[in-house]
Amino acid sequence: MNKIQNVQKGFTLIEIMVVVAVIALLGAMIGPTLFNKVQQAEETRVAQDIRAIESALKFYRLDNYRYPTQSQGLSALLSAPSGSEDRWNGPYLESMPVDPWGQNYLYAYPSNNGRDFDVYTLGADQQENGEGADQDWGNWNIK
Repeated sequence: MNKIQNVQKGFTLIEIMVVVAVIALLGAMIGPTLFNKVQQAEETRVAQDIRAIESALKFYRLDNYRYPTQSQGLSALLSAPSGSEDRWNGPYLESMPVDPWGQNYLYAYPSNNGRDFDVYTLGADQQENGEGADQDWGNWNIK
């Protein structure tokens, strides 16, 4: 009475397909939320960087009686521009922040948006205008 049983262990094709379908559904539900959080984090970082640069520009103005010229740019916050060494009391920033896409922030003086000056980034695409991650962010539209 020696029975030989042929027992196979493993998963059937249907079981594997069900697991793959469940994983795909979870990915479809979680993916957009995850990407939205990444964009939200980029926006928060841009806002914090721009506020820090704005504060440094205001301190620069207190010492020098004016904002840096367009040609001096934001580098005037890190080293004294020629002709203002006697009043310059910086550096006003430890280092110049870069945007989440690895680009330097841009500076416009006088402002093109009804402010004293503009500090902005062109977004991920480095082109004017755009939506989402490609949107331009500046001291005129940050939250």
